[in-house]
Formats: sequence, structure tokens, C-alpha cells
Amino acid sequence: MNKPEKVFPIAHIHYDDEIDNNGKVVVPDEVQDAIRTLIRWSGDDPNREGLLDTPARVGRAWREYCSGYADDPAAHLLRTFQEVGGYHELVLLKDIPFQSHCEHHMAPITGKASIAYMPTDRVVGISKLVRVLNGFAQRLQVQERLTAEVANCIWDNLKPHGVAVVIEATHGCMTGRGVKVHGSGMVTSKLIGCFLDDQSSRKEVMSLMGY
Repeated sequence: MNKPEKVFPIAHIHYDDEIDNNGKVVVPDEVQDAIRTLIRWSGDDPNREGLLDTPARVGRAWREYCSGYADDPAAHLLRTFQEVGGYHELVLLKDIPFQSHCEHHMAPITGKASIAYMPTDRVVGISKLVRVLNGFAQRLQVQERLTAEVANCIWDNLKPHGVAVVIEATHGCMTGRGVKVHGSGMVTSKLIGCFLDDQSSRKEVMSLMGY
């Protein structure tokens, strides 16, 4: 089974967050200078009143957008429960909203994900599935890799009979630039275990997800 390339959390190695008197992250000078350069190159004046605080705001925003680099999604799956009244059927959390940014243009990826697994002898709190999704989504991404990373993380750590992840999203790199097409969405899926091997299980989970 091919696994997605591992993305190492390098972003938070170089900077130790410093907090100012207002409780906000202090954005390093080199980050603010880079944003000023981008503003100037885009055709505006970074020294005009409306843009004076923009470099710091953008720096803090990107710290938050990419907070997943400081997260270990697998850690959210460490606590599991075995007392589920003998339940061994499909577990599905559907239509989870998320936002990410594409690694090619750093434009927003906005969409929803449905995550399902067929447990063996243990389950995980449903909020943990959201945390796994966000841990990978809050990085520079491509949708295909995001889908595979979420599925493989659940498969490797919960050891279920099967995992199914479907992500549907729109991409700012296509709506705001280039072809500028609105109203279309991209759908990706990753099926592992019984959802890949067993046709009836696959049909059930895809139907419950609405596909």
C-alpha cells in the first residue's frame, strides 16, 4: 500500500513564539519584511496607513493557518474505549467543515470531509476524528495527500477493519486566479481494508456519506 510522503513539522523549529503585552504572538522582523516586499511587488505601498499593521496581522494569521505543523494528529487517537455495548458496526462522522491552504499558490482550500471506520474492539471519541483532520489540514496541502494522510493515520493507530475518507472542497487557486471557475468542487477518497475489499461495505459507507 502506497503511503503519502511524510511532511515534517519544520515551521516551528526556527521560531520560538514570543508574546507581547497584549497576548499576541510577536512576528519576527524577517517575516514582516517579506510580507512588505510582497505588498510592494503586488503594486501597493506597505507604508500607507491601511497597510502599516498588515505584515504583523498576516504573520500571525499564517501562524494559525499552519498550526498543524506543531500538532501530531496520531496523538489524538491514543485514548480509546472498549466498552461500547458490543458495537462493532460502522462509525461515521460526516460533513466535517475544514479549511486548508494549497502548497502551490498558498490559496484557501475550503470544504467538508466525511470520515468512517469499522472498529475491531475499540473506538475513539468522535471529536478526535475532527482533530486528526485539522492536524493535517492546517498545513500547506494538496487535497489528495490530505485525504490519504487522514485515512492512513486512523488505519495505523486504531487498527480497524476498514477506513474510508471522502473530502469535497473548492480551491481558491482555481476560483480566484487562472481559469477562475466557480461552483465546481473536487472530490477525493481513500478506502482501506474492508471498505476497499468488500463491495457491500464499500456501498454502505459511500451511501451513508451521500455519494
